[in-house]
Amino acid sequence: MSLQTGRRPEGRVSDVARYGRSMSAISISRAITAAALADPHRPAVTCGNRTVTRSELDRRTNRLARAYADLGVRAGDYVTIGLPNSIEFYEVAIAAWKLGAVPQPISHRLPDREREAIVELARPALVVGAAPSAHDGMVCVPAGWEPDAALSDDELPDVVAPTWKAPTSGGSTGRPKLIVSGDPGLVIPGQPASGLRVDGSVCIPGPLYHNAPFAFSAQALFHGNHVCVLEKFDAEATLAAIERQRADWVLLVPTMMQRVWRLPESVRLRYDVSSLQTVWHMAAPCPPWLKQAWIDWIGAERIWELYAGTEAQAVTIIRGDEWLAHQGSVGRCVIGEMRILDPDTFEERPAGSEGEVFMRSTSARPTYRYVGADSRRSPDGWESLGDMGWFDADGYLYLGDRRADMILSGGANIYPAEVEAAIDEHPDVRSCAVIGIPDDDLGNRIHAIVQTVSPVSDDDLRTFLAERLVRYKIPRTFEFTDTPVRDDAGKVRRSALREERTA
Repeated sequence: MSLQTGRRPEGRVSDVARYGRSMSAISISRAITAAALADPHRPAVTCGNRTVTRSELDRRTNRLARAYADLGVRAGDYVTIGLPNSIEFYEVAIAAWKLGAVPQPISHRLPDREREAIVELARPALVVGAAPSAHDGMVCVPAGWEPDAALSDDELPDVVAPTWKAPTSGGSTGRPKLIVSGDPGLVIPGQPASGLRVDGSVCIPGPLYHNAPFAFSAQALFHGNHVCVLEKFDAEATLAAIERQRADWVLLVPTMMQRVWRLPESVRLRYDVSSLQTVWHMAAPCPPWLKQAWIDWIGAERIWELYAGTEAQAVTIIRGDEWLAHQGSVGRCVIGEMRILDPDTFEERPAGSEGEVFMRSTSARPTYRYVGADSRRSPDGWESLGDMGWFDADGYLYLGDRRADMILSGGANIYPAEVEAAIDEHPDVRSCAVIGIPDDDLGNRIHAIVQTVSPVSDDDLRTFLAERLVRYKIPRTFEFTDTPVRDDAGKVRRSALREERTA
Protein backbone atom coordinates (compact mmCIF):
# COMPACT_ATOMS: atom_id res chain seq x y z
CA MET A 1 0.00 0.00 0.00
CA SER A 2 1.42 3.41 -0.97
CA LEU A 3 1.98 6.19 1.51
CA GLN A 4 -0.64 8.89 1.35
CA THR A 5 0.39 11.79 -0.80
CA GLY A 6 1.18 14.95 1.13
CA ARG A 7 0.61 18.33 -0.46
CA ARG A 8 3.79 19.88 -1.73
CA PRO A 9 4.19 23.13 0.24
CA GLU A 10 4.81 25.48 -2.66
CA GLY A 11 3.36 28.34 -0.61
CA ARG A 12 4.89 27.35 2.70
CA VAL A 13 7.80 29.59 3.71
CA SER A 14 8.65 28.41 7.22
CA ASP A 15 11.54 26.12 6.24
CA VAL A 16 12.66 28.38 3.41
CA ALA A 17 12.74 31.53 5.51
CA ARG A 18 14.83 29.86 8.17
CA TYR A 19 17.06 27.80 5.87
CA GLY A 20 20.70 28.76 6.34
CA ARG A 21 20.13 30.15 9.83
CA SER A 22 20.22 28.44 13.20
CA MET A 23 16.97 26.71 14.08
CA SER A 24 15.72 23.64 15.86
CA ALA A 25 16.58 20.24 14.45
CA ILE A 26 14.47 19.02 11.55
CA SER A 27 14.28 15.67 9.77
CA ILE A 28 16.67 14.85 6.95
CA SER A 29 13.62 14.79 4.69
CA ARG A 30 12.70 18.36 5.62
CA ALA A 31 16.32 19.51 5.22
CA ILE A 32 16.43 18.17 1.65
CA THR A 33 13.09 19.79 0.85
CA ALA A 34 14.04 23.10 2.47
CA ALA A 35 17.19 23.30 0.35
CA ALA A 36 15.14 22.58 -2.79
CA LEU A 37 12.63 25.29 -1.94
CA ALA A 38 15.37 27.81 -1.16
CA ASP A 39 17.11 27.38 -4.53
CA PRO A 40 15.48 24.67 -6.68
CA HIS A 41 17.82 24.99 -9.66
CA ARG A 42 21.10 24.90 -7.75
CA PRO A 43 23.16 21.73 -8.45
CA ALA A 44 22.86 19.13 -5.69
CA VAL A 45 24.95 16.16 -6.87
CA THR A 46 27.34 15.68 -9.75
CA CYS A 47 28.81 12.31 -10.75
CA GLY A 48 30.56 11.81 -14.06
CA ASN A 49 28.82 13.83 -16.74
CA ARG A 50 25.49 14.00 -14.92
CA THR A 51 24.20 16.59 -12.46
CA VAL A 52 20.87 16.77 -10.63
CA THR A 53 19.45 19.92 -9.11
CA ARG A 54 18.05 20.23 -5.61
CA SER A 55 14.48 20.16 -6.92
CA GLU A 56 15.14 17.12 -9.11
CA LEU A 57 16.74 15.27 -6.20
CA ASP A 58 13.87 16.14 -3.86
CA ARG A 59 11.11 15.12 -6.27
CA ARG A 60 12.88 12.00 -7.48
CA THR A 61 13.44 10.75 -3.92
CA ASN A 62 9.81 11.43 -3.00
CA ARG A 63 8.67 9.12 -5.79
CA LEU A 64 11.36 6.55 -4.99
CA ALA A 65 10.37 6.54 -1.31
CA ARG A 66 6.77 5.77 -2.25
CA ALA A 67 7.97 2.91 -4.44
CA TYR A 68 10.06 1.53 -1.57
CA ALA A 69 7.05 1.80 0.73
CA ASP A 70 5.10 -0.31 -1.76
CA LEU A 71 7.92 -2.87 -1.51
CA GLY A 72 7.48 -3.00 2.26
CA VAL A 73 10.04 -0.54 3.65
CA ARG A 74 8.91 1.02 6.92
CA ALA A 75 10.35 3.37 9.52
CA GLY A 76 13.28 1.79 11.36
CA ASP A 77 13.98 -0.77 8.62
CA TYR A 78 17.42 -1.18 7.08
CA VAL A 79 17.88 -0.54 3.36
CA THR A 80 21.07 -2.20 2.14
CA ILE A 81 22.76 -0.19 -0.64
CA GLY A 82 25.19 -2.16 -2.81
CA LEU A 83 25.82 0.40 -5.55
CA PRO A 84 28.92 2.01 -7.05
CA ASN A 85 29.49 5.71 -6.52
CA SER A 86 26.64 7.42 -8.33
CA ILE A 87 23.79 9.87 -8.01
CA GLU A 88 21.59 6.81 -7.55
CA PHE A 89 23.45 5.96 -4.34
CA TYR A 90 22.36 9.28 -2.78
CA GLU A 91 18.83 8.91 -4.15
CA VAL A 92 18.43 5.53 -2.47
CA ALA A 93 19.75 6.83 0.86
CA ILE A 94 17.52 9.91 0.80
CA ALA A 95 14.47 7.86 -0.15
CA ALA A 96 15.18 5.61 2.84
CA TRP A 97 15.48 8.61 5.19
CA LYS A 98 12.19 10.00 3.87
CA LEU A 99 10.52 6.80 5.09
CA GLY A 100 12.32 6.89 8.43
CA ALA A 101 14.42 3.91 7.30
CA VAL A 102 18.17 3.47 7.75
CA PRO A 103 20.71 3.35 4.86
CA GLN A 104 23.11 0.44 5.23
CA PRO A 105 25.90 0.85 2.64
CA ILE A 106 28.00 -2.08 1.44
CA SER A 107 30.57 -2.47 -1.33
CA HIS A 108 29.04 -3.32 -4.69
CA ARG A 109 32.10 -5.52 -5.31
CA LEU A 110 31.48 -7.89 -2.40
CA PRO A 111 31.67 -11.58 -3.25
CA ASP A 112 28.26 -13.27 -3.01
CA ARG A 113 29.21 -15.11 0.18
CA GLU A 114 30.31 -11.98 2.01
CA ARG A 115 27.26 -10.01 0.90
CA GLU A 116 25.01 -12.85 2.00
CA ALA A 117 26.59 -12.77 5.47
CA ILE A 118 25.90 -9.05 5.81
CA VAL A 119 22.34 -9.31 4.51
CA GLU A 120 21.65 -12.19 6.87
CA LEU A 121 22.97 -10.10 9.74
CA ALA A 122 21.07 -6.91 8.84
CA ARG A 123 17.81 -8.53 7.69
CA PRO A 124 16.98 -5.44 5.61
CA ALA A 125 13.55 -4.68 4.23
CA LEU A 126 15.18 -3.98 0.87
CA VAL A 127 18.47 -4.71 -0.88
CA VAL A 128 19.33 -2.24 -3.66
CA GLY A 129 21.90 -3.30 -6.22
CA ALA A 130 21.19 -7.03 -6.29
CA ALA A 131 19.31 -9.32 -8.63
CA PRO A 132 15.72 -10.01 -7.51
CA SER A 133 16.63 -13.61 -6.70
CA ALA A 134 19.96 -12.85 -5.02
CA HIS A 135 18.78 -13.33 -1.43
CA ASP A 136 16.07 -15.82 -0.51
CA GLY A 137 13.24 -14.22 1.38
CA MET A 138 14.57 -10.70 0.78
CA VAL A 139 13.18 -8.00 -1.50
CA CYS A 140 15.93 -7.00 -3.94
CA VAL A 141 16.06 -4.53 -6.81
CA PRO A 142 18.95 -4.12 -9.27
CA ALA A 143 20.99 -1.01 -9.93
CA GLY A 144 19.09 1.42 -12.13
CA TRP A 145 15.68 0.21 -10.92
CA GLU A 146 12.96 2.74 -11.74
CA PRO A 147 9.84 3.49 -9.69
CA ASP A 148 6.43 3.64 -11.29
CA ALA A 149 6.16 7.01 -13.04
CA ALA A 150 2.54 7.25 -11.87
CA LEU A 151 3.65 7.59 -8.24
CA SER A 152 3.47 11.10 -6.82
CA ASP A 153 6.61 13.16 -6.29
CA ASP A 154 4.90 15.46 -3.80
CA GLU A 155 6.24 15.89 -0.29
CA LEU A 156 5.86 12.95 2.08
CA PRO A 157 4.58 12.94 5.66
CA ASP A 158 7.41 13.95 7.97
CA VAL A 159 9.24 11.15 9.78
CA VAL A 160 12.60 10.84 11.51
CA ALA A 161 14.78 7.76 11.16
CA PRO A 162 15.67 6.36 14.63
CA THR A 163 19.29 6.11 13.47
CA TRP A 164 20.68 7.79 10.40
CA LYS A 165 23.21 5.21 9.18
CA ALA A 166 24.41 1.66 9.73
CA PRO A 167 27.71 1.12 7.88
CA THR A 168 29.42 -2.25 7.79
CA SER A 169 32.86 -3.23 8.99
CA GLY A 170 34.72 -6.48 8.71
CA GLY A 171 37.64 -5.25 10.77
CA SER A 172 40.71 -7.41 11.10
CA THR A 173 38.63 -10.52 11.75
CA GLY A 174 36.87 -10.54 8.39
CA ARG A 175 33.55 -11.20 10.17
CA PRO A 176 30.96 -8.58 9.24
CA LYS A 177 29.30 -6.32 11.77
CA LEU A 178 26.98 -3.35 11.55
CA ILE A 179 27.97 -0.15 13.33
CA VAL A 180 24.60 1.45 13.94
CA SER A 181 24.82 5.18 14.66
CA GLY A 182 23.40 6.47 17.93
CA ASP A 183 22.21 9.65 16.22
CA PRO A 184 18.71 9.90 14.72
CA GLY A 185 17.99 11.30 11.26
CA LEU A 186 17.99 14.95 12.29
CA VAL A 187 19.69 18.08 10.95
CA ILE A 188 20.21 21.52 12.51
CA PRO A 189 20.08 23.84 9.48
CA GLY A 190 22.77 26.46 9.29
CA GLN A 191 25.12 24.57 11.59
CA PRO A 192 27.35 22.29 9.51
CA ALA A 193 30.45 20.85 11.15
CA SER A 194 33.95 19.80 10.09
CA GLY A 195 34.62 22.91 8.02
CA LEU A 196 31.63 22.34 5.75
CA ARG A 197 29.84 25.44 4.59
CA VAL A 198 26.20 26.19 3.97
CA ASP A 199 25.67 26.16 0.19
CA GLY A 200 29.31 25.25 -0.43
CA SER A 201 30.93 22.82 -2.85
CA VAL A 202 32.57 19.55 -1.83
CA CYS A 203 34.56 16.87 -3.66
CA ILE A 204 34.25 13.21 -2.64
CA PRO A 205 36.72 10.95 -4.49
CA GLY A 206 36.36 7.97 -2.10
CA PRO A 207 33.92 5.06 -2.17
CA LEU A 208 30.53 5.78 -0.60
CA TYR A 209 30.33 2.35 1.01
CA HIS A 210 32.95 3.56 3.49
CA ASN A 211 31.69 5.52 6.45
CA ALA A 212 33.59 8.80 6.06
CA PRO A 213 32.81 9.54 2.38
CA PHE A 214 29.16 8.59 2.92
CA ALA A 215 28.68 10.44 6.20
CA PHE A 216 30.50 13.65 5.30
CA SER A 217 28.97 13.95 1.83
CA ALA A 218 25.50 13.30 3.25
CA GLN A 219 26.03 16.03 5.83
CA ALA A 220 27.17 18.33 3.03
CA LEU A 221 23.92 17.63 1.14
CA PHE A 222 21.83 18.31 4.23
CA HIS A 223 23.34 21.81 4.35
CA GLY A 224 22.83 22.63 0.70
CA ASN A 225 26.30 21.87 -0.63
CA HIS A 226 26.93 20.82 -4.22
CA VAL A 227 28.46 17.35 -3.86
CA CYS A 228 30.76 16.20 -6.64
CA VAL A 229 31.42 12.48 -6.20
CA LEU A 230 33.85 10.62 -8.44
CA GLU A 231 32.69 7.34 -9.95
CA LYS A 232 36.08 5.92 -9.02
CA PHE A 233 39.15 7.53 -7.54
CA ASP A 234 41.65 8.84 -10.02
CA ALA A 235 44.37 11.26 -8.99
CA GLU A 236 44.17 13.62 -11.94
CA ALA A 237 40.38 13.39 -12.16
CA THR A 238 40.19 14.50 -8.52
CA LEU A 239 42.17 17.65 -9.27
CA ALA A 240 40.07 18.28 -12.36
CA ALA A 241 36.86 17.96 -10.34
CA ILE A 242 38.11 20.38 -7.69
CA GLU A 243 38.95 22.93 -10.38
CA ARG A 244 35.73 22.41 -12.35
CA GLN A 245 33.37 22.55 -9.37
CA ARG A 246 35.39 25.17 -7.45
CA ALA A 247 35.29 22.83 -4.47
CA ASP A 248 36.05 24.42 -1.12
CA TRP A 249 36.15 21.10 0.81
CA VAL A 250 37.63 17.71 -0.04
CA LEU A 251 37.96 14.39 1.80
CA LEU A 252 41.04 12.25 1.17
CA VAL A 253 42.97 9.36 2.62
CA PRO A 254 46.78 9.10 2.58
CA THR A 255 46.71 6.63 -0.32
CA MET A 256 44.90 9.24 -2.45
CA MET A 257 47.25 11.97 -1.28
CA GLN A 258 50.23 9.90 -2.33
CA ARG A 259 48.78 9.14 -5.78
CA VAL A 260 48.05 12.82 -6.33
CA TRP A 261 51.54 13.76 -5.20
CA ARG A 262 53.11 11.13 -7.47
CA LEU A 263 51.58 12.76 -10.55
CA PRO A 264 54.16 14.53 -12.70
CA GLU A 265 54.54 18.03 -11.33
CA SER A 266 53.49 19.49 -14.68
CA VAL A 267 50.19 17.59 -14.36
CA ARG A 268 49.58 18.30 -10.68
CA LEU A 269 50.19 22.04 -11.03
CA ARG A 270 48.09 22.27 -14.18
CA TYR A 271 44.92 22.39 -12.09
CA ASP A 272 43.69 25.34 -10.06
CA VAL A 273 42.87 24.12 -6.56
CA SER A 274 42.95 27.55 -4.94
CA SER A 275 39.23 27.26 -4.10
CA LEU A 276 40.05 24.65 -1.43
CA GLN A 277 39.63 25.95 2.09
CA THR A 278 39.48 22.62 3.92
CA VAL A 279 41.34 19.41 3.10
CA TRP A 280 40.54 16.52 5.43
CA HIS A 281 42.48 13.28 5.59
CA MET A 282 41.77 10.28 7.83
CA ALA A 283 41.25 6.49 7.86
CA ALA A 284 44.96 5.58 7.93
CA PRO A 285 48.28 6.97 9.22
CA CYS A 286 49.75 9.62 6.94
CA PRO A 287 53.52 9.42 6.41
CA PRO A 288 55.13 12.62 7.75
CA TRP A 289 56.97 13.32 4.49
CA LEU A 290 53.69 13.19 2.56
CA LYS A 291 51.86 15.42 5.00
CA GLN A 292 54.69 17.94 4.87
CA ALA A 293 54.53 17.93 1.07
CA TRP A 294 50.80 18.71 1.12
CA ILE A 295 51.27 21.42 3.73
CA ASP A 296 53.90 23.05 1.54
CA TRP A 297 51.60 22.82 -1.48
CA ILE A 298 48.12 23.65 -0.11
CA GLY A 299 48.95 25.52 3.09
CA ALA A 300 49.14 24.34 6.70
CA GLU A 301 45.94 26.04 7.84
CA ARG A 302 43.88 24.20 5.21
CA ILE A 303 45.08 20.68 6.07
CA TRP A 304 43.11 18.87 8.76
CA GLU A 305 43.45 15.35 10.15
CA LEU A 306 40.91 13.36 12.16
CA TYR A 307 41.31 10.14 14.09
CA ALA A 308 38.24 8.24 15.24
CA GLY A 309 36.34 5.07 14.56
CA THR A 310 32.99 4.81 12.88
CA GLU A 311 31.82 4.17 16.45
CA ALA A 312 32.66 7.83 17.29
CA GLN A 313 33.19 7.33 21.02
CA ALA A 314 36.04 9.85 20.89
CA VAL A 315 37.76 12.00 18.26
CA THR A 316 41.13 13.69 17.84
CA ILE A 317 41.70 16.54 15.39
CA ILE A 318 44.81 18.44 14.34
CA ARG A 319 45.34 21.26 11.85
CA GLY A 320 48.44 21.45 9.68
CA ASP A 321 50.11 24.35 11.49
CA GLU A 322 49.56 22.58 14.81
CA TRP A 323 50.99 19.39 13.31
CA LEU A 324 54.19 21.19 12.38
CA ALA A 325 54.83 21.66 16.10
CA HIS A 326 53.85 18.02 16.87
CA GLN A 327 54.92 16.14 13.78
CA GLY A 328 53.45 12.66 13.53
CA SER A 329 50.58 13.36 15.91
CA VAL A 330 46.91 12.90 15.05
CA GLY A 331 45.97 15.65 17.50
CA ARG A 332 44.38 16.06 20.90
CA CYS A 333 41.09 14.54 21.96
CA VAL A 334 38.30 17.06 21.28
CA ILE A 335 35.25 14.79 21.64
CA GLY A 336 34.91 12.10 24.29
CA GLU A 337 37.87 10.81 26.27
CA MET A 338 40.94 8.69 25.49
CA ARG A 339 43.60 6.96 27.57
CA ILE A 340 46.52 4.60 26.94
CA LEU A 341 46.37 1.25 28.71
CA ASP A 342 48.59 -1.79 28.82
CA PRO A 343 46.86 -4.24 26.43
CA ASP A 344 47.26 -7.15 28.87
CA THR A 345 46.93 -5.68 32.36
CA PHE A 346 44.78 -2.63 31.43
CA GLU A 347 46.99 -0.45 33.64
CA GLU A 348 47.28 3.16 32.49
CA ARG A 349 50.52 3.99 30.71
CA PRO A 350 52.40 7.24 31.38
CA ALA A 351 53.00 9.95 28.76
CA GLY A 352 55.50 8.80 26.15
CA SER A 353 54.83 5.11 26.82
CA GLU A 354 53.06 3.06 24.17
CA GLY A 355 49.97 1.02 24.85
CA GLU A 356 46.50 0.37 23.51
CA VAL A 357 44.21 3.33 22.82
CA PHE A 358 40.99 3.11 24.82
CA MET A 359 38.06 5.52 24.41
CA ARG A 360 34.95 6.58 26.26
CA SER A 361 32.04 8.67 25.05
CA THR A 362 30.83 11.59 27.13
CA SER A 363 27.60 11.85 25.14
CA ALA A 364 24.27 11.60 26.93
CA ARG A 365 23.34 8.70 24.63
CA PRO A 366 25.47 5.92 23.11
CA THR A 367 27.23 6.97 19.93
CA TYR A 368 26.75 3.54 18.33
CA ARG A 369 25.72 -0.05 18.84
CA TYR A 370 27.09 -3.16 17.17
CA VAL A 371 25.06 -5.79 15.40
CA GLY A 372 27.08 -8.98 15.07
CA ALA A 373 29.99 -8.13 17.37
CA ASP A 374 31.03 -7.02 20.83
CA SER A 375 33.47 -4.24 21.64
CA ARG A 376 36.77 -4.86 23.40
CA ARG A 377 36.50 -3.25 26.81
CA SER A 378 38.69 -2.64 29.80
CA PRO A 379 37.38 -3.84 33.18
CA ASP A 380 36.04 -0.34 33.91
CA GLY A 381 34.18 -0.08 30.59
CA TRP A 382 36.52 1.88 28.29
CA GLU A 383 36.44 0.65 24.67
CA SER A 384 39.22 -0.10 22.18
CA LEU A 385 39.28 -0.21 18.39
CA GLY A 386 42.53 -2.17 18.54
CA ASP A 387 44.94 0.70 17.83
CA MET A 388 48.25 1.16 19.62
CA GLY A 389 49.64 4.59 20.46
CA TRP A 390 50.92 7.02 23.06
CA PHE A 391 50.35 10.55 24.33
CA ASP A 392 53.08 13.14 24.64
CA ALA A 393 53.35 15.44 27.65
CA ASP A 394 51.05 17.99 25.96
CA GLY A 395 48.26 15.48 25.37
CA TYR A 396 48.86 14.89 21.66
CA LEU A 397 48.17 11.37 20.44
CA TYR A 398 50.61 9.43 18.26
CA LEU A 399 49.45 6.17 16.68
CA GLY A 400 51.40 2.97 16.22
CA ASP A 401 49.45 0.27 14.40
CA ARG A 402 46.59 -2.11 14.98
CA ARG A 403 47.29 -4.47 17.85
CA ALA A 404 46.23 -7.42 15.70
CA ASP A 405 48.60 -6.38 12.88
CA MET A 406 51.74 -6.14 15.00
CA ILE A 407 54.41 -8.59 13.83
CA LEU A 408 56.67 -10.38 16.30
CA SER A 409 59.88 -11.17 14.42
CA GLY A 410 63.07 -12.34 16.10
CA GLY A 411 61.74 -11.16 19.46
CA ALA A 412 61.04 -7.60 18.23
CA ASN A 413 57.66 -5.93 17.85
CA ILE A 414 57.32 -4.46 14.36
CA TYR A 415 54.41 -2.29 13.26
CA PRO A 416 53.54 -2.63 9.55
CA ALA A 417 52.44 1.00 9.22
CA GLU A 418 55.92 2.26 10.07
CA VAL A 419 57.55 0.02 7.46
CA GLU A 420 54.88 0.87 4.88
CA ALA A 421 55.40 4.59 5.41
CA ALA A 422 59.13 4.20 4.69
CA ILE A 423 58.50 2.10 1.55
CA ASP A 424 55.91 4.62 0.31
CA GLU A 425 58.58 7.33 0.27
CA HIS A 426 60.27 5.63 -2.68
CA PRO A 427 59.37 7.62 -5.81
CA ASP A 428 58.54 4.49 -7.82
CA VAL A 429 56.14 3.03 -5.23
CA ARG A 430 52.41 3.59 -5.61
CA SER A 431 51.19 1.60 -2.58
CA CYS A 432 52.26 -1.27 -0.36
CA ALA A 433 51.29 -3.58 2.48
CA VAL A 434 53.56 -5.27 4.99
CA ILE A 435 52.68 -8.59 6.66
CA GLY A 436 54.32 -11.30 8.74
CA ILE A 437 54.89 -14.69 7.10
CA PRO A 438 55.47 -17.66 9.48
CA ASP A 439 59.18 -18.48 9.74
CA ASP A 440 60.83 -21.35 11.66
CA ASP A 441 63.79 -19.22 12.69
CA LEU A 442 62.30 -15.76 13.34
CA GLY A 443 58.73 -16.67 14.21
CA ASN A 444 57.64 -14.34 11.43
CA ARG A 445 59.57 -12.79 8.57
CA ILE A 446 58.67 -9.35 7.30
CA HIS A 447 57.20 -9.54 3.80
CA ALA A 448 56.28 -6.51 1.69
CA ILE A 449 53.78 -6.50 -1.16
CA VAL A 450 54.60 -3.49 -3.31
CA GLN A 451 52.72 -1.89 -6.18
CA THR A 452 55.19 0.02 -8.31
CA VAL A 453 54.95 2.71 -10.96
CA SER A 454 58.08 1.45 -12.70
CA PRO A 455 60.36 -1.55 -12.03
CA VAL A 456 62.23 -1.60 -8.71
CA SER A 457 64.55 -4.33 -7.49
CA ASP A 458 64.76 -5.86 -4.02
CA ASP A 459 68.25 -4.40 -3.59
CA ASP A 460 67.07 -0.92 -4.62
CA LEU A 461 64.41 -0.98 -1.92
CA ARG A 462 66.70 -2.42 0.74
CA THR A 463 69.27 0.31 0.08
CA PHE A 464 66.53 2.94 0.18
CA LEU A 465 65.08 1.58 3.43
CA ALA A 466 68.46 1.26 5.13
CA GLU A 467 68.49 5.06 5.43
CA ARG A 468 65.06 5.08 7.07
CA LEU A 469 64.62 1.93 9.15
CA VAL A 470 66.66 -0.07 11.63
CA ARG A 471 67.89 -3.26 10.00
CA TYR A 472 65.48 -5.70 11.67
CA LYS A 473 62.46 -3.74 10.36
CA ILE A 474 63.52 -4.00 6.71
CA PRO A 475 61.48 -6.69 4.91
CA ARG A 476 63.29 -9.94 4.28
CA THR A 477 61.26 -10.56 1.13
CA PHE A 478 59.49 -8.40 -1.44
CA GLU A 479 56.64 -9.19 -3.79
CA PHE A 480 56.00 -6.78 -6.66
CA THR A 481 52.68 -6.20 -8.38
CA ASP A 482 51.12 -3.76 -10.83
CA THR A 483 47.67 -4.04 -9.22
CA PRO A 484 46.50 -1.89 -6.29
CA VAL A 485 47.34 -3.26 -2.85
CA ARG A 486 44.84 -0.96 -1.11
CA ASP A 487 41.34 0.04 -2.08
CA ASP A 488 40.31 3.60 -2.94
CA ALA A 489 39.69 4.36 0.72
CA GLY A 490 43.26 3.36 1.58
CA LYS A 491 42.10 0.19 3.34
CA VAL A 492 44.03 -3.07 3.34
CA ARG A 493 43.04 -6.34 5.00
CA ARG A 494 46.37 -7.74 6.09
CA SER A 495 44.81 -10.89 7.51
CA ALA A 496 43.51 -11.84 4.06
CA LEU A 497 46.89 -11.13 2.49
CA ARG A 498 48.57 -13.38 5.06
CA GLU A 499 46.09 -16.17 4.50
CA GLU A 500 46.58 -16.06 0.73
CA ARG A 501 50.35 -16.41 1.12
CA THR A 502 50.37 -19.06 3.82
CA ALA A 503 47.55 -21.28 2.53
